[in-house]
This record gives sequence, structure tokens and C-alpha cells, in this order.
Amino acid sequence: MASLALSAEQRIDASPGAVFDLFGAGSGAGWVFDAACDRVAAGAAVTLRAPLGGPTGEPVEMLGRITRARPPGRNPGRIEIMLDVPWRGRLRVLFDADGLGTRVRIVADLDNEGLHWLMRRRGYPVRDDAPDSNHLVGLLTSKSGPGSVFAAATGNLAAMAVEEINSDGGIRGRPVRLMVGDDATDPVMGTVEARRLVHNGCRVIMVSTTSATFAHVADELRPDEVLLVHTVMNEGGLGGDLLVQLGERPYQQLRAAADPMMTLAGGRRWFLAGNDYVWPQCVHAAARRVVAEEHGQVVGEAFAPLGTRDFTPVIEAVLTSGADVVLSSFVGADLVAFERQCHAMGVRERARSLALALDEPTRERIGDAAGDGMWGVSGYFEQLPDEANKEFLHRYRQAFGAFAPPVSSISESVYESVHLYAAAARRAGEDEPRTVARELRRSRSDFPRGTVTVAGPETVRQQLFLAEATPGGFAVSPSR
Repeated sequence: MASLALSAEQRIDASPGAVFDLFGAGSGAGWVFDAACDRVAAGAAVTLRAPLGGPTGEPVEMLGRITRARPPGRNPGRIEIMLDVPWRGRLRVLFDADGLGTRVRIVADLDNEGLHWLMRRRGYPVRDDAPDSNHLVGLLTSKSGPGSVFAAATGNLAAMAVEEINSDGGIRGRPVRLMVGDDATDPVMGTVEARRLVHNGCRVIMVSTTSATFAHVADELRPDEVLLVHTVMNEGGLGGDLLVQLGERPYQQLRAAADPMMTLAGGRRWFLAGNDYVWPQCVHAAARRVVAEEHGQVVGEAFAPLGTRDFTPVIEAVLTSGADVVLSSFVGADLVAFERQCHAMGVRERARSLALALDEPTRERIGDAAGDGMWGVSGYFEQLPDEANKEFLHRYRQAFGAFAPPVSSISESVYESVHLYAAAARRAGEDEPRTVARELRRSRSDFPRGTVTVAGPETVRQQLFLAEATPGGFAVSPSR
């Protein structure tokens, strides 16, 4: 049950019906808490920003799914949303007549998890208590910032893995407890949160963040003798005794996708566009190599900082270049904004788009119309047809409900990593991180995506799948 309700409000000089009809339509900065959604109906994904921390606090960006929508009439209008991040809970948007205008209120219910997140966000210390009998596992993820788009299901799947491990006896008879930190898609904040997890007793941290955060945390926590497992797709290169990098690699992803993409596009000219940090830069380096191997040509390249929302200069360069394929290495909210703007400016009419970080929650927020002509490549998609994946998704929906965020390769990889770690810790027979890391680096197990083999600190073998964005999901096919 919620322990606290926070509210914020705006007044808009339009009738309740007009405001309700324009909710999420992007009608200008500040319009109805900057809400963005393609339709106001149950099941639709929605993003909004509200000053829930008080009038002087920064707005909180919240992602969730509409569960109920009632237009204004004899009763005030009402939209109910199930939040995914930065905390799980209920949010209500209320539309009340106010003279000739409308008073729009947001009321957010907070449980302890949400309250603790908000207190840390405002700089207040929060004590984390865990029984000495627990085996603590840290999860560092992006519950806020641009990365929150792809991280929505990460906490759910880490918790699901922990529950399954505990139902099987925990780790050598000790129950596993998950402790979660939010890097806010920022390397410095990621290090602060990682130190908090270590201070509270975590000797292993699953790092489901950008490579920029992982690299910063790995450098700053080097003296702490903590095992860091980078769970998501990354460029590799940082593996070591206490650093294990799982996930897909850009070169393998591009090898699987380059030739099919050029065949689909009917041309061999590529434009490379992405965020300006280490993973996109490595993606582009790999792309130049693979495109050359496949007898293609790179005709342009552009980077933009994390948090960019107007990509006009980049898209104009894409259109001028005459590219047949646009390779996007944007992530999270930046990928959403870039691809929606590409659609609006006519890129889809001229080129196909391949985005290595395109996954289910990101595609959903790009939208069915703007996602047309886009492709992704990774080791997991919800639409994989095998029975193991169907059973996995059934357990997920049973645990978190019909309105829980969709599963993706990024979130499913955390589920895998927690299970791989638990199995390694059981084989090691002790909690010493270096001993567990040695076992983890020689792991093999079957998961919803298929068989995953870890052979060293940064070598992972798995099947990759090329997928076309379609209304409501992906059409998936195995890579060559």
C-alpha cells in the first residue's frame, strides 16, 4: 500500500475537454506536464514530467502505462497510470473545470521504494538495513534520465530472478536480497550509488547502465574488491579479475545485420548517428569495419550529447547524404526522440534505419507509425517463439501484471546475469568475489533467449536475431 501521496498541478486556459483531448500530443513546452503518448487509452505508454519534489525541485520524469481514461463530462476527467520508473506505483491525472480554464492535477502514490528514491534524489540520507543472514546482490540501473526508457523492466526481472533463486534454496542456504541503485544515466551519480550499495554490504553489483557509467564505476571502485557484472550490450574491453562484461557486442550485431539491411534498403550507403560517449563511438568504429567488409560505403557521421531533444542538424545531414541505411547508436529517450523526428522529417521515405539499442520499450515509445522501417538486432526479443520464452513471459506477467513494461534484451540480460552469478557462487562454495568471478567466467546455461556461454571476462556466445519493428512489437528472424 502507498505510504504517501504527492501532488502537483497546472492551470491551462482551455476547457477540460480540449485539454483532455490534447493530453500527450506535444502541444508545446510545459503543456500538461510535458506528457507524451500516441493515444489516450488503456495500455498506451506515456511519459510525463512533474515537480513532485516541491516548487524548487527539478521535475521528475515518469514512465508508465495508462490503465484507465475517462473524458470530462458530468464528472471530472481522469487518467490513471501505472508507473514503471522511477518507482512502481499508481499515478492519477485529474482534469477539473476552473472558471474558463482547466486545473490539471497529478497525484502520485509512493510506497517505501518510491519514497526512498525521492529522498535520495533530493539529497537526504536513507538508511538501508539488511539482515546479516542475507546474501546481498546490488543492481545499478537507470531509474531516471534518458536511460530510464530501456531500464523500465530491469528491476522487475532482477527481482524475479532473486525470487526464483530463493525458492531453490538461495545461495548455500542464505536468502538473496536485491539492493537497487539509480545512476540517473550519469556516471558520477552511478559511482555515488554504487558506493552506497558497497557500503551496505554488496560484494557484487549487476551494472545495467551505459558503458560510460560502468567504466567510471569500475575505475572508482577498483580498491573495494567488488565484483562488477556489466549485463547489457556493450563494447567490451574492460574485462578483468573483478570485471565481467556480458551482453551483445557491436561487431557481432553489425555482422548479423549489415548485409540484410543493405538488401532491404536496395543500396549500400550508410550514415552513422549516435550519442557522444564510448559505446556509440565503438559502434561506429565497428560499423566502418563491417560496412567495408560488406562492400558498402559510409557517407556521413554525427554525434549528439545524451539528453538532446532537437536533432534537426543531424537529420538534415542524413537527408543531404543520400544514405540508404541510417545506423543509430542513440540510446533510451534520445533514441525515441531521434527516431520520431526522423519520421516527421521524411527519413523513412528515403532510408531504412538500424538501431542496435532498439528494444521493446523503446519501440513502444517511438510508436507504431514512427517505428515503421526500423530494425533492431540483439540476443532477445519478446516475440521469440520457443516454449521456454513463452513460459518465462507467463511468469513475468503473473508476477507484475498485464500493464508491466515489456521485456527486452537489456532487461532479460539482468535476469540471466543474476542466475549466472548465483550458480557461480554455489559452485565456488564461498562469497569471496574473485573466486566467484572465476566460476562466472566459465558459465553456460539455457535462458529464454537460448544457450548463453561465458568464456572469459568479456566473451559471450549467443544466438543473435534480426527484428523488424511492426505495430505492437517485432517480427523476428534468426541472423545468418
